Amino acid sequence: MFRLATKSQFKPGAGFDDQQYVDAGARIVDSPADAWAAEMVIKVKEPIESEYLYLRKDLLLFTYLHLAADKTLAEKLITSKTAAMAYETVQISRRLPLLEPMSEIAGRMSSVVGAYYLSKAQGGKGVLLGGVPGVLPGTVLVLGGGTAGINAGRVASGMEADVTILEVDLEQMRFLDISFQGTAHTLYSNEQNLLEILPQVDLLIGAVLLPGAKAPKLIKREFLKVMKSGSVFVDIAIDQGGCAETSRATTHENPIYFEEDILHYCVANMPGAYVRTATQALTNATLSYAIKIAHLGLQTAIEQVPELHDGLNTYLGAVTYQAVAEAHGLPYIAYKDL
Repeated sequence: MFRLATKSQFKPGAGFDDQQYVDAGARIVDSPADAWAAEMVIKVKEPIESEYLYLRKDLLLFTYLHLAADKTLAEKLITSKTAAMAYETVQISRRLPLLEPMSEIAGRMSSVVGAYYLSKAQGGKGVLLGGVPGVLPGTVLVLGGGTAGINAGRVASGMEADVTILEVDLEQMRFLDISFQGTAHTLYSNEQNLLEILPQVDLLIGAVLLPGAKAPKLIKREFLKVMKSGSVFVDIAIDQGGCAETSRATTHENPIYFEEDILHYCVANMPGAYVRTATQALTNATLSYAIKIAHLGLQTAIEQVPELHDGLNTYLGAVTYQAVAEAHGLPYIAYKDL
């Protein structure tokens, strides 16, 4: 049986009311402490500061963690000896099956919000991405051709923008070339190519990802100075620290700021703007894993479902995911050695 968080006097953001959960077999509890008393807590986002007191040795936490960008949380999980399984590092070959649904939403959303903020009324340069007859379309540059980058490119090209995707993997570029069928360009990602194209870019989308690690700072502050005033930068990578030196996390309530006359949209948890879609997509991907862990226990689940091994970030007071340990200069101990 699943335990849900406290009763709310407000309508749930995702549009599912308490009775629907009860009808599905859940039990509604009266306080956060009651919810966190469960042996396994399943969340969407990482614990916030007010929840740190609930972390403990006999707890299994299954959620997005992004620990490489959050040393404080990493240390809290270590000192509490919580077993923390991160959605974003569960890996099958090169796929990240529990991150993909959110990457798809954030990628598609990035082109939508980028087009919106290019409006002069929102602080942008006043460029319509699709152009009109007799007027060239806007130019979109996507950094990274993974799941988020592909989806950003698809929506932008659907708006009839001029789209270029920067990527370092040649095989992935071949896949992109076939997938887009000429509606988007690919360009090898290096500093020279980036600096050559930036002066023409209206919308820059950061979609780079190193699984479980901090995002590389591909956009230096001086790079923004070659862009035209009022251009828009959407940093999908902000949950992992952002891919620009000027990136800092914002919220849905206050989503934008300006650096070097470039409008920055760096909202953490972008899919939270579309909670109904995000809830359904995330549940589709995570529920089968959650049920296996609940039925089998952590150790047996990891033995029987190999991709869960990479998902474990902290265990018994140790960091068990190498990229997180490297990001913060912490000791790394493999799960099998514990």
